[in-house]
Amino acid sequence: MGAMEYLGPAQPSQGHILCCQCGVPIPPNPANMCVGCLRAQVDITEGIPKQGTVHFCKQCERYLQPPGTWIQCSLESRELLALCLKKIKASLSKVRLIDAGFIWTEPHSKRLKLKLTVQKEVINGAVLQQVFVVEYVVQSQMCEDCHRIEAKDFWKAVVQVRQKTLHKKTFYYLEQLILKHKLHQNTLRIKEIHDGLDFYYSSKQQAQKMVDFLQCTVPSRSKSSQRLISHDIHSNVYNYKSTFSVEIVPICKDNVVCLSPKLAQSLGNMSQICVCIRVTSAIHLIDPRTLQIAEVDGNTYWRHPFNSLFHPKQLEEFIIMDINRVHEKKKGAGAGARSNKHTLAEAWVRKTSELDTDHQYFCCTHLGHILNPGDLVLGFDLANCNLNDEFANKMNPHNIPDVVLIKKSYDRSKRQRRRNWKLKELERDREAPDTDDERQYQDFLEDLEEDEAIRKNVNIYRNADIPVESDTDEDGPPRISLAEMLEDLHIAEDATGGEGAEMLTE
Repeated sequence: MGAMEYLGPAQPSQGHILCCQCGVPIPPNPANMCVGCLRAQVDITEGIPKQGTVHFCKQCERYLQPPGTWIQCSLESRELLALCLKKIKASLSKVRLIDAGFIWTEPHSKRLKLKLTVQKEVINGAVLQQVFVVEYVVQSQMCEDCHRIEAKDFWKAVVQVRQKTLHKKTFYYLEQLILKHKLHQNTLRIKEIHDGLDFYYSSKQQAQKMVDFLQCTVPSRSKSSQRLISHDIHSNVYNYKSTFSVEIVPICKDNVVCLSPKLAQSLGNMSQICVCIRVTSAIHLIDPRTLQIAEVDGNTYWRHPFNSLFHPKQLEEFIIMDINRVHEKKKGAGAGARSNKHTLAEAWVRKTSELDTDHQYFCCTHLGHILNPGDLVLGFDLANCNLNDEFANKMNPHNIPDVVLIKKSYDRSKRQRRRNWKLKELERDREAPDTDDERQYQDFLEDLEEDEAIRKNVNIYRNADIPVESDTDEDGPPRISLAEMLEDLHIAEDATGGEGAEMLTE
């Protein structure tokens, strides 16, 4: 006899029964059937569709969530999984969903595959678990919003922005703010007309958002109206087209204005003749005689309106004959804050058109920090003009200055050649180009170079076509530093997988 090996104490064996269908020994279960026979007898996924469709809009890359909601979902995301499960939610009510997940498919295959694990109580209380796959076909369907965009003329709301002034500096500034905050992305169409812009939207909510932005950005007032287009008496559905009218105050940078006596007194007893140095969410004014500054918001302006005394085309060129800076100026009673960025000066100037005469003008100016004898400066001649203004005609002639200087004059062609930066523009339907518009746009670019406060709200991009040169001319025009410029992003065609692109492999 061979040697015997001790295997330890005997373990009690579990009793087995025979499957009532095929006779295979199995552990006891309530159905007395093996798993194979049980699955052959009962299909717990019966009634659950194994195929379905999902609608996808190519333009906005959104999926349709019935009955009419379009939602943004990325591939294999929880949102897309929930969207697919909702399509078979009624069929899943008879089983218990244990697990659900995506099976990877090629992104361009137009197929989505879901792997589902379900349980159900079957014969005599036995619980059967089964795994199966549901395949969805992604069908293209354009959503209503994209239909309106493609139609271009089908809009639900329009925002009409107007400014009754000859110069468009405020509009150029507003355009850059819209680009920076990307408020132009929801527009169906932008149309440029003579004194403003029209923004068309597919919903009233988007137009209202634009109006709210304008009222926070520039001093303005707005009105709204709506027109009934159609009415369904059975479902009680009304279809309106809404119109929002936004009027911007008719004051631009470098305008000379005459305030009403009541408004001038409320602003700290400043002079009625003031210069607008900036327009942001309020009108920024400075008194060239005392450097006193004040801000007039939209509500204050419409309660006490005032107009510009001159058009930009009426600017005249003067030459500084002599200038004396005033270091101390006694404050008047109740005077407000003074500007720290300007220097008060008294200057004798002569028109460049009258150099053959000895006629000179005396004036106070807020530009004492940048002006020297011999410099050219642009200003308005109040001594030899007829002021057609309600408040100016009632003023004491001794309180009206002979000349108001606005800004230092530089060689414009030289500034354009050395300008190594650029701005982006809104894509809009333009009217016939006007040579005056180009001059006004150049004025706006010069304002950006001279005013750092406005530049902070504007995205300025470096122009790679113009080489960077060192600026050694201290008396030259102000320039924008490279640190304030953004790199303009250009995406090459090959980067999107176009012809000639190579696949990146790890």
